[in-house]
Amino acid sequence: MPGPLEGLKILDFTTLLPGPYATMTLADLGADVLSVVSGSRPDLAAITPPFITGTDLSVASAYLGRGKMSITLNLKDSRAIQIINRLLGEYDILIEQFRPGVMSKFGLGFSQIGEKYPSLIYCSLTGYGQTGPLKDRAGHDINYLSLSGLMSYAGRKEGGPVPMPMQIADVASGSNSAIIAILAAVIHRQKTGKGQHLDISMTDGVFAFNALAAAACLAAGEIPEREGFILNGGSLYDFYKTADNQYLGFGGMEPQFFAAFCQAIGRPDLIAGGFMPPDLSRVKEEIRTVIRGKTKAEWERIFDKVEACVEPVISLPEAMNSALARERGWTVEVTLPDGGTVRQPTCPFKFSATPVAYGNTGVKAGTHNRKVFLDLGYGEEEIDEFQRTGLLS
Repeated sequence: MPGPLEGLKILDFTTLLPGPYATMTLADLGADVLSVVSGSRPDLAAITPPFITGTDLSVASAYLGRGKMSITLNLKDSRAIQIINRLLGEYDILIEQFRPGVMSKFGLGFSQIGEKYPSLIYCSLTGYGQTGPLKDRAGHDINYLSLSGLMSYAGRKEGGPVPMPMQIADVASGSNSAIIAILAAVIHRQKTGKGQHLDISMTDGVFAFNALAAAACLAAGEIPEREGFILNGGSLYDFYKTADNQYLGFGGMEPQFFAAFCQAIGRPDLIAGGFMPPDLSRVKEEIRTVIRGKTKAEWERIFDKVEACVEPVISLPEAMNSALARERGWTVEVTLPDGGTVRQPTCPFKFSATPVAYGNTGVKAGTHNRKVFLDLGYGEEEIDEFQRTGLLS
């Protein structure tokens, strides 16, 4: 059954993680994605270990390239621009992840091609955006987080901020903002017939994640501090170490859940003080002492039938093989180019009428060169000439 985005055709000039993750998700949902990469400057995701046994594919490229076709082009060659113009006759969405101005140097900036393709949706995904004092500055996830204000109240009072274990700015902000903006622009185009330029900044998106803290700071002048409010350690909402050096996550903010928690740990006397007691440090230390008295498995048995918003902190392998993961379909076997399969994380969306379908894993860069160029009307001899003269490198 066709996916919900069947009919959308996306020309993808992105590398690394944010853009490829976004276009992989769109491909999972049925969009036709053609990845355009350099044949001589390989994407780090394609050459960084680990590799899938028996293939020349890295785990990252096999995952992020899922469901996509791939061609190589040297964008510094004027013939490449002619080919892209042919592709733009068929592909109605373009996403790029170069620094501002790079696509314009190739003659492919939105101001250069937007008039010729008025229905084109053109998404530029960068760290700091197309404008502003940092637009040309290099950066990575940790830099965008640092400048968003978020890390000023993340972590512990004594230890300060800690590196995040996943790319919040790259994926949660960059990839998802690009997906949302592209689909919103598609709806606008359906109503007006007009495309537009989307300026997506990963730092913009992370700043928006401050959400309630930023709203309170703007409206009431409240400056958030580490372990200073309900969700960052300024309450009993926290992680607690067990006897076997594992952890429980406790989030029972509501009175009924907090009361159930106190009863379950044998401290009903703490109920009256509430979830944010005036003597927080003392109460939290007492709870830590209680939780350290039993192993994670013992606490799991205790809380199995208690609604107190307590769950164990489990490893990634435990998570992906859990009953919840099996029921919700967190992983899927995806076909490799050689006919084998590899297990990968799934798209998180569930549709009743247009279920997500997974194409092959990612392929080696340039795998579809000949097919794509033949479909564009180039002859076999022309394609051989492209190869000999470096256009595809």
